[in-house]
Amino acid sequence: MPVKPLIFKGDKKPKKRKHRAEDDSDNKALVSTNPTDQPTEDDIWTTADQPSDLSGPTILVLPTVPPTCLAADAHGNVFVSPIENIVESHAETAEPHDVRQVWVTSSVVGTAGQINLKGSHGGFLSCDSLGVLGARREARGPEEGFAVEAFEDNGKQRWRLRTSASKTPDGENGRRYISAIVTGSAISKHDEDDDNANNKISISLRGDGEADSPSTHIVIKMQARFKPTVQQNKETKAKEKVSRTELERVIGRRLDDDEVRRLKRAKKDGTYYEEVLDVRVKGKHDKFAS
Repeated sequence: MPVKPLIFKGDKKPKKRKHRAEDDSDNKALVSTNPTDQPTEDDIWTTADQPSDLSGPTILVLPTVPPTCLAADAHGNVFVSPIENIVESHAETAEPHDVRQVWVTSSVVGTAGQINLKGSHGGFLSCDSLGVLGARREARGPEEGFAVEAFEDNGKQRWRLRTSASKTPDGENGRRYISAIVTGSAISKHDEDDDNANNKISISLRGDGEADSPSTHIVIKMQARFKPTVQQNKETKAKEKVSRTELERVIGRRLDDDEVRRLKRAKKDGTYYEEVLDVRVKGKHDKFAS
């Protein structure tokens, strides 16, 4: 499925123009301050259920307080970005408001659960053997691959992204992950007017975090249109829909409202062909009844 331009909350729908060149959807998104325009059902952001779900535009919500996300600028510098679209600081409700916060996810062919993450500027997220993150390369190699691990943390779905900083000979003990380590003290109300208050907290982004550290526990959001279960549900619903005209063509005669409702219900319940046979038989009996 092709990746379409991203739509954020509050976006204005673009006007259709004749002979408009197709936009590069990996790199562009519309940003608007109009709160009346809402994204369609396909454009909403949802959580992935399993590694195989991950595809298309995604946002990596970091385990900071308040939640932030992983972002990259046009120079390939990776940084921590504040999240504006979020409900009461619940990471699961986060949505991007800046295209730099969005990564286009694709599976690495021939691997089990490994992904690439492409930034809006075209560079792939990478991690070297020392745990340094960047997004400057336009080609994919071992350092641009991240193994996805899903787990539960106090009943909540969380993810870890294993990096190339992992020490392979050490087995599971040598695995290393993307982490967001917060250092410094929290900002109190008394410090809000202090010009240096914001400097009391800093977040270090690394690719060599350990599995048992909460700093590696990430929430991954993706656009609903790319989630396989959502696509399957839509395909199933489409198959369940059937018009009166189609039903009458199958039965070979005009149907009353009760028969139409009966056949449509059977289409959803999986007993469609049995009901078709019954309605056909009833029609033949009615034909000769008089």
